[in-house]
Amino acid sequence: MAKLLLVGCGKMGGALARGWIANGTPVGDIAVVEPNADAGAVIFSELGIKAVSTNDELPAGYSPDFIFLAVKPQSAADTLAPYAAYTSANTTFVSIMAGKTISSLEAILGGDANIVRAMPNTPAAIGRGITVAVANNSTTPQAKKSVTSLLQAVGEAAWVDNEGMMDAVTAVSGSGPAYIFLLAEAMSHAGVMAGLSVELSDKLARETISGSGELLHRSNETAKSLRQNVTSPGGTTEAALKILMADGGMKDLMVKAVDAATKRSRELAD
Repeated sequence: MAKLLLVGCGKMGGALARGWIANGTPVGDIAVVEPNADAGAVIFSELGIKAVSTNDELPAGYSPDFIFLAVKPQSAADTLAPYAAYTSANTTFVSIMAGKTISSLEAILGGDANIVRAMPNTPAAIGRGITVAVANNSTTPQAKKSVTSLLQAVGEAAWVDNEGMMDAVTAVSGSGPAYIFLLAEAMSHAGVMAGLSVELSDKLARETISGSGELLHRSNETAKSLRQNVTSPGGTTEAALKILMADGGMKDLMVKAVDAATKRSRELAD
C-alpha cells in the first residue's frame, strides 16, 4: 500500500482520510500534519489517526508516496516550504488548494516536483463529490492512475490536460453546490409565498432536489430528457418552465454566473 501524508485535515482533508480508510487503506499508512489540533479532533478520534502539528514531528527518514496539500491557500508559501525536502521522483504532491497554480507550487516545492492540482467539491464529505485534476509534465501516467484511485475515495474523478480549464471547473463543480443550495432556498421561499408553511415548503424543496439529483445520478438519460419526461403539454410544469426557460431565464443566468465565477477564479490565481 502507498504511504500517504495529509497536510491539513479540515473538512476536505478529513473527507479524504475517511474515504481512504473506508476503501481499505490501513490507518498506519496515513500520516497527518495538522497545526490546529482542534480542527481535526473529531476526525482523528473517529478514525484512530494520530496527527502531528508540524512536519518536524514526522519520523526520521519518513518517505511518503503521495502528499496531499489541504491547507489554506493564503498560508501555502510559509506552510509548504519545508515539504520541498520530500521532493523526489517517487513522491507525488496533490494540491486541493483552490486557486493555487502548478507554477506557484513548483516555485515552493521545486521545478522537478511531481505535482497534481485538483479541485474537489463539498459532496466529497458524503462520498459523492466530483474532483477534476491536472498534472504537470513531471508526473508519470502511473502516478496519475494512483491519484485517480485516491481521489475516487470521495466520489468521481476526471482529468483535464490544460490547467487553464481549472477556472471553469471551479466555476461549475467547485462552486456548483452553492447554486443547488440556492435553488433549494428559492423553491422553499416560492412555496411559502404560495401559501405553504415554512416547514413543509422546506421539506418539499429539500426532498425534491435531493431525489431528483439521485434520479439523475442513476439514470442513463440526459438531464434534458429527464426534464422532458416531467413536462406534460399544457400542464403545470410546462407553465413554470415557460418562465424559467424564457430569454434571460435560468439558462442565461447560469451562463452569466459561471462566467463571473470563472473570471474571479482567474483573478485569484497566482
